[in-house]
Amino acid sequence: MSLQGSSTDRREAPPPQANGGAASNGAVLSSQNQRLRLNPNKEHKPDGYEDMELEFCPALLSSLERYLPPTMLNHPRDDKAKFMLDILLKYLPPGERNRAIKHREYRQKIISNYQPRHRELYAVNPTSFFVPAFLKAINDNTEQSFRSIMTEPSPGIFVFEMLQQEFCELMLEEIENFEKWVTEAKFRIMRPNTMNKYGAVLDDFGFESMLDKLMESFIRPLSRVFFAEVGGSTLDSHHGFVVEYGQDRDVDLGFHVDDSEVTLNVCLGKQFSGGELFFRGARCEKHVNTGAQSEEIFDYSHVPGQAVLHRGRHRHGARATTSGHRVNLLLWCRSSVFREMKRYQKDFPSWCGECNREKKERQRSLIASRLEFFRRESESTA
Repeated sequence: MSLQGSSTDRREAPPPQANGGAASNGAVLSSQNQRLRLNPNKEHKPDGYEDMELEFCPALLSSLERYLPPTMLNHPRDDKAKFMLDILLKYLPPGERNRAIKHREYRQKIISNYQPRHRELYAVNPTSFFVPAFLKAINDNTEQSFRSIMTEPSPGIFVFEMLQQEFCELMLEEIENFEKWVTEAKFRIMRPNTMNKYGAVLDDFGFESMLDKLMESFIRPLSRVFFAEVGGSTLDSHHGFVVEYGQDRDVDLGFHVDDSEVTLNVCLGKQFSGGELFFRGARCEKHVNTGAQSEEIFDYSHVPGQAVLHRGRHRHGARATTSGHRVNLLLWCRSSVFREMKRYQKDFPSWCGECNREKKERQRSLIASRLEFFRRESESTA
């Protein structure tokens, strides 16, 4: 489900800000006094919110409801919705609510007028989308099965064959069809983010449900194993888009972090040279501009149908595409639960390379100090 109205800038979104969102009824339902559960109540059957006028996808609230405090689970549906909306709205910058409403209207206008070329792409068909090895690994659903199809060329970066060639070709044709419609209709579309001048938001022209299924059934199982510390098991919203590089397109992409907990990046084609991704280690907000250690430096060359999966906070960029035309599908996967829990985090994030380096440096300094103390003690008693 796409988190409508959220920032689509590739850079990290600004810190959550409280605004005039849905008010909660009394202290019991105040999001200021209650915290979400760390783990979901798997036995709880959440309410449906499809019939309510919401600023977020109804399925997002149903997913989030399992994380409500135990005392709230039996409250009326409207009260629970207000509580959850109060939390979600904290992540919308000032003025973003009106933008969310306008964006829904914009999206509906596209879907009402655009005629898809390959309607079979708009619902997940695993056997025609994915290569057999990937599908088997997902069905087996074990860390061993996942690792059997993956390489981890650099810590926290996973590479694997994912999409069938025919699917990639059909998706490229669909993108071309959409761009043709945009040109003929003289329709001004929103680009994926502020850094890319070309490409399109897939959710805007009908792929929201398909990408939601892709995240829930095929990316979340992987993230639950490899990115649990950044909310990989609670991914509940996405921003899906394609980017285009080459002649008369974007050429490269600057150094940045994504507004996601987990990012999937799959090359669809076509023929091209250059365009390598360069990675420089995962960083928390405090250390995003620090230097990279030698072991964190990694360059990745795109291959059509091949996916790379990494933390959104893993710093990266794209080198120039020197010839041809490259198209990539990206899925920024987000966890509203993780973003809420992050507000209460006191310890350093274990996935930040600089936090780990500083911790090891403190430990080495402490050990050295103790050894020096014992040495002096030994000399004084000799």
